[in-house]
Amino acid sequence: MSDDVTQYINKAQPWQTDVCEKLRALVAQTIPDVEERLQYGKPHYLKNGHYAAVIAVAKDKVSFMVFNATDVPEVKGFLRALGNGERKAVDIRAGQDVDYGAVAGILEKTATAL
Repeated sequence: MSDDVTQYINKAQPWQTDVCEKLRALVAQTIPDVEERLQYGKPHYLKNGHYAAVIAVAKDKVSFMVFNATDVPEVKGFLRALGNGERKAVDIRAGQDVDYGAVAGILEKTATAL
């Protein structure tokens, strides 16, 4: 685990820190030997040198973005497409119930080919 990523997470609001730690653990469990690093000011996760996921803390949410997601359909109110659909994101807000199992399933699908 990267100390830079830990510092990034610890600067967030308490609820955001909790969400980030859950996402961080989810990535580590889903992608064996994942590389974690702070890049472009955000935690990035790489598999075999390719981007797998990013955690981004914003004022009122935490976004979890996965790459290589062209074949993963959008889910209204849960998973939104970015750009040409190669990237998808889950936005998590304070007090929201999150299906971390579903998030892990999406990450597992998108990281398999990396």
